[in-house]
Amino acid sequence: MTQLQLQRPLAFFDVETTGINIVTDRIIEIAILKIMPNGSEHSATYRINPQMPIPPKSSEIHGIFDADVADKPTFAEIGKEILQFLNDCDIAGYNSNKFDIPILAEEFARASIDFNWDKRKFVDVHVLFLKKEARTLSAAYQFYCKKDLENAHSADADTRATYEVLLAQLERYPDLQNEITFLSEFTSHTNNVDFAGRIIYDDKKQEIFNFGKYKGMLVTDVFKKDPNYYNWMMNGEFHSHTKQVITAIKLREFNK
Repeated sequence: MTQLQLQRPLAFFDVETTGINIVTDRIIEIAILKIMPNGSEHSATYRINPQMPIPPKSSEIHGIFDADVADKPTFAEIGKEILQFLNDCDIAGYNSNKFDIPILAEEFARASIDFNWDKRKFVDVHVLFLKKEARTLSAAYQFYCKKDLENAHSADADTRATYEVLLAQLERYPDLQNEITFLSEFTSHTNNVDFAGRIIYDDKKQEIFNFGKYKGMLVTDVFKKDPNYYNWMMNGEFHSHTKQVITAIKLREFNK
């Protein structure tokens, strides 16, 4: 089987959550499979008390119930251990750019744990799959690996399946470079500045709003024209990374 060509560790991860709202829902399980440049593997799975009830519909999907996490640590209690495990890693997952990464970033921010996302490269195997063969993870596993995915929606099973699918994709498509920078760029199908896509780059690589009454306008121009808009966003239910982005833009302009 193909071995990933890595300059530094690549961490595949998958989360199970209380729901799909990246701002208000919580992680209840995270599995991480860390692949080292020499091909060796290190894995860890954490169950987490979300400090909120798990909706029955969510439990039906992943099989995790309130009683299963009642005695588990909160994210604030275990977040630094997760941070350490991900230290110096690039990040990979399945649909991770749209969901897993944003909700993990929100958990880190909520726990006041400084995780530097800017220095990471992100490989989303789901995006790569959609560009090549539009299917679900279970279908992708069957298509590429010729195996049935047992325990689908188990974070540990989904994480390992994602890793195996990526290796199989590299073998199947000769135009895919076995190199993380290439894979990161290939699977990044958006021009988002923040994880939630509220701020995007225009064709001049300038930050513009991608929602609301100022959609399409430069963030810097809006904050000059309507200074209260920044305060409204900071006090609203926006993703923490979105707030970090607009604050960085505001500080950058202030320091000019």
